[in-house]
Parts: sequence; structure tokens; C-alpha cells
Amino acid sequence: MPLDPTKHADWEIAEAAEETMKTIDQVAEEMGLEKRELLSHGHYVGKVDYKQVLERLGDKPDGKYIDVTAITPTPLGEGKSTSTMGLTQGMGRRGKRVVATIRQPSGGPTMNIKGSAAGGGLSQCIPLTPFSLGLTGDINAVMNAHNLAMVALTARMQHEFNYGDKTLSKKGLKRLNIDPRNVEMKWIIDFCAQAMRNITIGKGGKMDGFMMESGFAIAVSSEIMAILAVAKDLEDMRQRMGRIVVAYDKRGKPVTTGDLEVDGAMTAWMVEALNPNLLQTLEGQPVLVHAGPFANIAIGQSSIVADRVGLKLSDYVITESGFAADIGFEKFWNLKCRMSGLKPHAAVLVATIRALKAHGGAPLPVPGKPLDRSYSEEQVEWVEKGCENLVHCINIIKKSGVNPVVCINAFYTDTDNEIKAVREAAEAAGARVALSRHWEKGGDGALELADAVIDACNEPNDFRYLYELDTPLRERINLIATEVYGADGVEYTPDALAKAKQMEQDPELQKLGTCMVKTHLSLSDNPALKGVPKGWTLAIRDILTYKGAGFVVPVAGTISLMPGTSSDPAYRRVDVDVETGKVRGLF
Repeated sequence: MPLDPTKHADWEIAEAAEETMKTIDQVAEEMGLEKRELLSHGHYVGKVDYKQVLERLGDKPDGKYIDVTAITPTPLGEGKSTSTMGLTQGMGRRGKRVVATIRQPSGGPTMNIKGSAAGGGLSQCIPLTPFSLGLTGDINAVMNAHNLAMVALTARMQHEFNYGDKTLSKKGLKRLNIDPRNVEMKWIIDFCAQAMRNITIGKGGKMDGFMMESGFAIAVSSEIMAILAVAKDLEDMRQRMGRIVVAYDKRGKPVTTGDLEVDGAMTAWMVEALNPNLLQTLEGQPVLVHAGPFANIAIGQSSIVADRVGLKLSDYVITESGFAADIGFEKFWNLKCRMSGLKPHAAVLVATIRALKAHGGAPLPVPGKPLDRSYSEEQVEWVEKGCENLVHCINIIKKSGVNPVVCINAFYTDTDNEIKAVREAAEAAGARVALSRHWEKGGDGALELADAVIDACNEPNDFRYLYELDTPLRERINLIATEVYGADGVEYTPDALAKAKQMEQDPELQKLGTCMVKTHLSLSDNPALKGVPKGWTLAIRDILTYKGAGFVVPVAGTISLMPGTSSDPAYRRVDVDVETGKVRGLF
């Protein structure tokens, strides 16, 4: 019998389940993989040779495609990963061949506030420890490939500064005239390290590098992680890797990884990472884990490769987009689906009573501090007011033409009257609604949700993009701001406006997608504004160019590509049993 989630921590439930979980060979065989297509990493984790699978099953019809997103979350999350695992388990209970495709967690939130994103209660991805602590090394490969580009850039700057053109030409190099004041990339590390946002490098003597201002971003915000998410195969990845803009020269011309002749070596680091990772739910359904999180500062989607593999091997693929519908689903809709050519059959919108209360006026949750007592007491008025955010997110999904299913991600303190208020609001907005108790009961608690999603998949939809690629950049940004976020308009800093105008004159950049960077804690660019803010303007302070990934990146508000570590981080509670070697305290 599984442990009671109301009495045991997530890591305790996962550890108990791991005693009887399937081997990775069993998971692969039941999934329909051939032996040569499974690349084992021990007894319970593997990689899938995507190329062999797609070559073998290329003519097989795809299964149904479902995206899981959420309303605007609290700082504690909204339970999308838990709901994705629960829905996968519920589908399994209904006898469906189902695969979940989720993102690999970053060490930043795992060791900080949010936890490992493995799910929770009786709906988790296991084994928990490898899932949470590096898995098979994909993020490490991203870090090495990315930082190698920075090594190549800074080394070239040092040698160009110290040596004449004659010396460079003897080594087969040409002067790139890199502008040290116009470097696009930073270094990356997979932790929330605010002290490294802004640094000075190259201090010392002539042999210690070129002295300049630099900094760090978190690993999963890297363009290389975005390339891992959207690349269709190794050839596509190799081509994208050479188009990454690292800096600009003194005439304003882009300097790419191809110009630095480092793109081949960067790809070499990523070859194995292109194969999706295979794990399982607590109830034994297959889970493909690939690419990284953070849809607020990155694309925040599981990989196209993993989705394509899953669709060939199952009746249903349940994928998860980062954070809420305004950023995660919007990028799934207008970026990932456009790049993959895949069209979703349904979208699940996860909502908790807790978050609805926060949007309705309850004291906001503070990570590391106990929840206000109102979150465990009946507060129907706050829930009804908070449903304005729910309805807004329903309407975002409906703009794509996809059928929305609201999942009420239930907690045992939720009351019947609060749940009724959510049902009434969602149904009035034209969405299916399902109460799901997967956190408490696993797959058995997700049967209503599974049935609603199956019904939604069987109805036709009219999937369409918000904008076409010939839409000018500022017009696209305005469409996203007004139609998705609910802003009155957009304003730009002088630098961002100059970049936007320049990009609109470049036919190559005009063809790229638009990947917004914005807080996930509000529909607006101000994390303090809850519910559905009115009378505000989206502030664009910068626009980055991710030519390799295939999009430009407008940066809104004050959000940083390097999150900070809190005063009460999760690593304080993580430890190891020195006798068994088991890790304790992950969540």
C-alpha cells in the first residue's frame, strides 16, 4: 500500500514506491521499445535512442496530443507536474497507452524554494533522487557547451587585444573586432546565484584574459537549452548551434559561434543529451524527461523530440508547459507547435483553491513561512473573486482553438462550496471541468479528469496561431500583451525600441518566433498584481536575439535571467543516510 500523503513527505512516498517499481527494461518493453532503442543508465533510468524509434515507426499514426498548463500560480507552484503525473496515471487506469513528456528540473529551484518538480503525493515521477539531481547529465552538457562558447569568445578577445593581425593570421585566425561593450551572452550555472548576476572577469595581468564586465544566468535559460527543446534531430541541432549570436563587433555586426569556430565542439557536448530520458510514474507509466523548465525566462517546454517519440508509442501524450497559460501555454501554442508542426487535441488548465484565494484577496503565501489560516478555511468569496484569473486563462486557451479542460487540483482542506464555485465559473466560461484528487489517491483519484480529457480529445478543434511570422515584431508583442496578458498596450525603453526597429528591417530576424520573458506570478509584468490586472502597460526593457533557437526574446519588467536564493532554501533539509546512501528531504 502507498503511504498516506497527508502524513508523509513526498520523498518518503517516492522512496517507499521505489522498493517495488519496475525496472527500466520493463517500462521500455511495455512502452513498445525494442531492446536496441533503450540506452540504460542503471536499473531504473534510461535514455531512448530517438532516431531508431522514429525511423522504425515513422509511418505509424500519432496518438492524441495534450498540453498541461495552469492559472497564474502562487510562489509555491500550482501543481502542474503533479497533475500531469496524476492524469497519466488516470489514463493508465482507464487502460490507455499513455506517455508523459515533462522537463528536467533545474538545480536552482530544487535547492531553493520550488522543489524538484517531480510531482507530489501519490502522483510523482520516480526515481526521485536521479530525477532531481542531474539525471543523465543533460543540463551539465548544456552548461559545458554554453560556457565553451564563452571561453572561445573571451580567448579570442584576449588574443586580438594582445597580438597583431600578422600573428593571428599565422594561426589561421582573422580579427573579429568584438565590441566588449556589446556582448550578448553570459556564463551559466545551474543554481540560483544572485551574487553572480554581474561580475568583472579578466582581472590580473596580460595572461589572465580580457578584462570586461560579464555575469551569469541560470543554466536552463541558455539558448542551448532552447535548442535542445526545439531541435528535430542532430543535423538540425548542428545547424542551429552555429547561428548562436555571442556578441557584436564594433560595427554592430553579429559575432556567432560559427565565426568563433566553436559550434562543432559545442554540438559534440550535446550528442547524447539529444536522446530523451526515460523514467516512470509511481504507478509505472512511462515518462520521457527532456529539456528544461522556466517558461518565464526561457521557452520552458519539454522537447519536440520527446513528444514525437511519445506520439509514435502511445495513444495519448501528455506534455507540460512551464508556469501559467499566459507564458507557458502561449509559447507552446505559438513557438513549440509552430516549430514541430504538431497540433494539440486538448489543453488541461490546472487550478488550486489555494491560488484562487490568493487571486481573490487572501494574504499572499510567502515561501518558507506557514500559510495563513484562511487557506485551510472555507472562503467562497475569495475563490469566486479569484476565478476571474481562471476565466482569463480559459479564454487564452480558447483563442488557440483548443478545447480547455479545467482540472481542480484538489487538496483535502478544500470544501464542497469552494469546489462548486470553481465548477460554476469554469462551465460558464465554456470549459469542461473535472475534480481530481490525484495528489491524495493517485490514478484512482484522477479518473474524472481522465474521462474529461478523453472526451475533449474526441471533439474537433480549430487550432490556429495568434500571429503569422510575417507580422512585424512590435505588432506581435502588442498582440501577446493585449490578447494574452490583458495589457492596454506596450512601452519600450529607448534601447529596446531601437533594437525592435532594427530587427523589423532585417528579413532574417523577421522570420523568427517571439519568446517573451516575463514574471510568472502575474498576468502583468509586475509580480505583485494578482487576479486580472486592469489599466497597465507592458514595459519592454530589452530584446535579445536567439538565432540558433529561432526566436527573438523581448524582456519585460524587472525579471532577471538569474533567480536568487531565498533565506530558507530547500538545501537546508536535504541530506544523505551515510549507511544506505539514500538521499532524504527532496520534494
